[in-house]
Amino acid sequence: MGLLSKKNKEVLVGPLSINNPVIIQMLGICSALGVTSKLEPSLVMGISVTAVVAFANVIISLMRNTIPNRIRIIVQLVVVAALVTIASEVLKAFAYDVNKQLSVFVGLIITNCILMGRLEAFALGNGPWESFLDGVGNGLGYAIILVIVGFFRELFGSGTLFGIQVIPQAFYDLGYVNNGLMILPPMALIVIAVIIWVHRSRNKELQEN
Repeated sequence: MGLLSKKNKEVLVGPLSINNPVIIQMLGICSALGVTSKLEPSLVMGISVTAVVAFANVIISLMRNTIPNRIRIIVQLVVVAALVTIASEVLKAFAYDVNKQLSVFVGLIITNCILMGRLEAFALGNGPWESFLDGVGNGLGYAIILVIVGFFRELFGSGTLFGIQVIPQAFYDLGYVNNGLMILPPMALIVIAVIIWVHRSRNKELQEN
């Protein structure tokens, strides 16, 4: 089996759309409420989760034949906690301002449903390479949704992207006002709901009969 066989490509690409963990499996939505008011923390959170899921999948896959079934959850939590701690320290060292914006949500990556879901559903039954691709795919699928939500919330809520004003001052001079509701957590749910509606309208096979 090749490194990028048809099956492996499906494992990597599937979570980006047709089996997205957020808009299809409804996982990881909680963090989308807290970190997507700005685009930059949304992007950093997505990258962090992708890295943690990918490497946690690989580690658990390598250990899968030696982990006693009765303590597998504990082992998974220890591996994830160690990786999240590393990710947190890296952010503090190289992106301190973003780390402050993410606040407790970096630590709460440990409780992200996507992580434990992929470890249980995939890494425990597949090889390291396949598990790595699965982790990258699901992490990027999560990141894509966060970036889309963060893009629209920051654009319409603050008139900026990455902290840079993109809505011309002339618009404000004509009476345009930023939508303050967009930076409130409930709007993340509404934006995600719109994404789900658009996604399902374009993928008829996902619609319930």
